[in-house]
Amino acid sequence: MTSGALDRAIRRAPAARAETDTCGLCDAPAPDRHAHVLDESSGELLCACRACGLLFEREGAGYGHYRLVPGRRERLGGVPAADLGVPVGLAFFVAGRDGAVTARYPSPMGATEWTVDPGIWAEVTARAPRLADLRPGVEALLVNTVRGADEQWIVPIDDCYRLVAVIRRSWTGLSGGDRVWNDIEAFFKDLTETGTKEQ
Repeated sequence: MTSGALDRAIRRAPAARAETDTCGLCDAPAPDRHAHVLDESSGELLCACRACGLLFEREGAGYGHYRLVPGRRERLGGVPAADLGVPVGLAFFVAGRDGAVTARYPSPMGATEWTVDPGIWAEVTARAPRLADLRPGVEALLVNTVRGADEQWIVPIDDCYRLVAVIRRSWTGLSGGDRVWNDIEAFFKDLTETGTKEQ
């Protein structure tokens, strides 16, 4: 997924909440809580109504063009976040189909990105084997060490988009202001309530 596609999706996010979402595949109304489909040719995330979401549940059903974003939210333990070279306390990591891993960290201007060294990613994956199951393009490793937090999650990529949109919407001044940190805390509280812990 390109950084341009990510930024376009984030810019649309606040407006999307103000209107009724429609399915990006058939134009039918999409419910408040709906699935998303990744258009692999453009890197765009499309809203999917229930019927269209069901069409892509089976791996390969989109013929290499569309892929359903899964709903897995799993809290991990033992991911050596410091070894990933994250220069900030909040970042997410997405693997491509070619195996390359891109790291992004949310900021008031969008998401800044860099490529993770393959050797470092291999070492981290060896110590946290669940990361080997990360679905390319549609799932991410989300790391949070802000203000003493120690959280690592496997999440759907649309959760990462949502977090970036929260930060862009709530950030004020140079340090972000109290609102943005409260909103980030609420985001991770919601993950804790809806996700599962590593078995």
